[in-house]
Amino acid sequence: MSHHTVPDAATSQAGDGPARSAEDSPPAPPTRSKAARSKAARAKAGQPAKVPFRRQLRQDRTLILMTLPAVLLVLVFNYIPILGNIVAFQEYDPYISENGITAILHSPWVGLEQFNRIFEDSAFWSAVQNTLVLFLLQLVLFFPIPILLALLINSVVRPRVRAVSQAILYLPHFFSWVLVITVFQQIFGGAGIIAQTLREHGHEGFDIMTDPGIFKFLVTAEGVWKDAGWGIIVFLAALASVSPDLYEASSMDGAGRWRRMWHVTLPALRPVIALLLVLRVGDALTVGFEQILLQRDSVGPGASEVLDTYVWWNGVRNQDFSYAAAAGLIKGVVGLGLVLAANKVAHLMGEQGVYKK
Repeated sequence: MSHHTVPDAATSQAGDGPARSAEDSPPAPPTRSKAARSKAARAKAGQPAKVPFRRQLRQDRTLILMTLPAVLLVLVFNYIPILGNIVAFQEYDPYISENGITAILHSPWVGLEQFNRIFEDSAFWSAVQNTLVLFLLQLVLFFPIPILLALLINSVVRPRVRAVSQAILYLPHFFSWVLVITVFQQIFGGAGIIAQTLREHGHEGFDIMTDPGIFKFLVTAEGVWKDAGWGIIVFLAALASVSPDLYEASSMDGAGRWRRMWHVTLPALRPVIALLLVLRVGDALTVGFEQILLQRDSVGPGASEVLDTYVWWNGVRNQDFSYAAAAGLIKGVVGLGLVLAANKVAHLMGEQGVYKK
């Protein structure tokens, strides 16, 4: 009787090839740390490697030292005074103590009483209405003018003419509001050049500077004359970054001057326009305190009262500091909301705005 034997593993491996021991098997891949895996994932995605914080601090120490004075100024004059908004919830009395901080600590707490007073005050809502009307006028009439002037100056071929034009338009930015209003008074006032010329020729003169009906247009015109040059510089700097190759390529494709402006120049200005528009919307409730305060008596508070002058009149002149602080706090919160909303709209339009998503 024959016996069948089952070949063992070593015999079967010998028939196929040399047997491999446990020592000859390939080693398992080493386990990488979480940081190494994250670095490899960023490299695979094409993102730059993350620099350690201390190393980045050493690399940027010069820039940090340069910006440190500006950061300190903003901290001292912008952020620390925010703590004083607590008086909006008090009946603040600065005469309780010679120290202002001690007076804040000992002033009685009234909660939302100051805000209730504001919302029931018809003068506050009149100031809000005047502020919004002035903002809309300045947004429609003032904002596009620097863009148009920048496009006009950029189209001038001769560099000397461009430099002289830019200097003339930028010069009023350095004038104080007292000087600007004086210039307008000498031109458009009742005793101004235009009114006197009309009277000399037998016509009736006029006084635009004291007319409440056109005061808002007058304020907008003063702002255009004074600050349009500043906007021109910003937009000209954006236009300087446009590659001349784009204009040459569009010209070779048969695009005329207007088509080049529409398809090359304006798209290059779009990010800057979006940024300045967001900032302008955030500054909607600040329409020029000094400018309007200087002309307040000539046209009356009904036509000229805005939120800034309203806060000043109640806080400084009437010494109702808690009431004025509450009004200023409302203005700040609304302005912050407008900035966030406008920046969200800029993101929806594909622009960066003030900050990225």
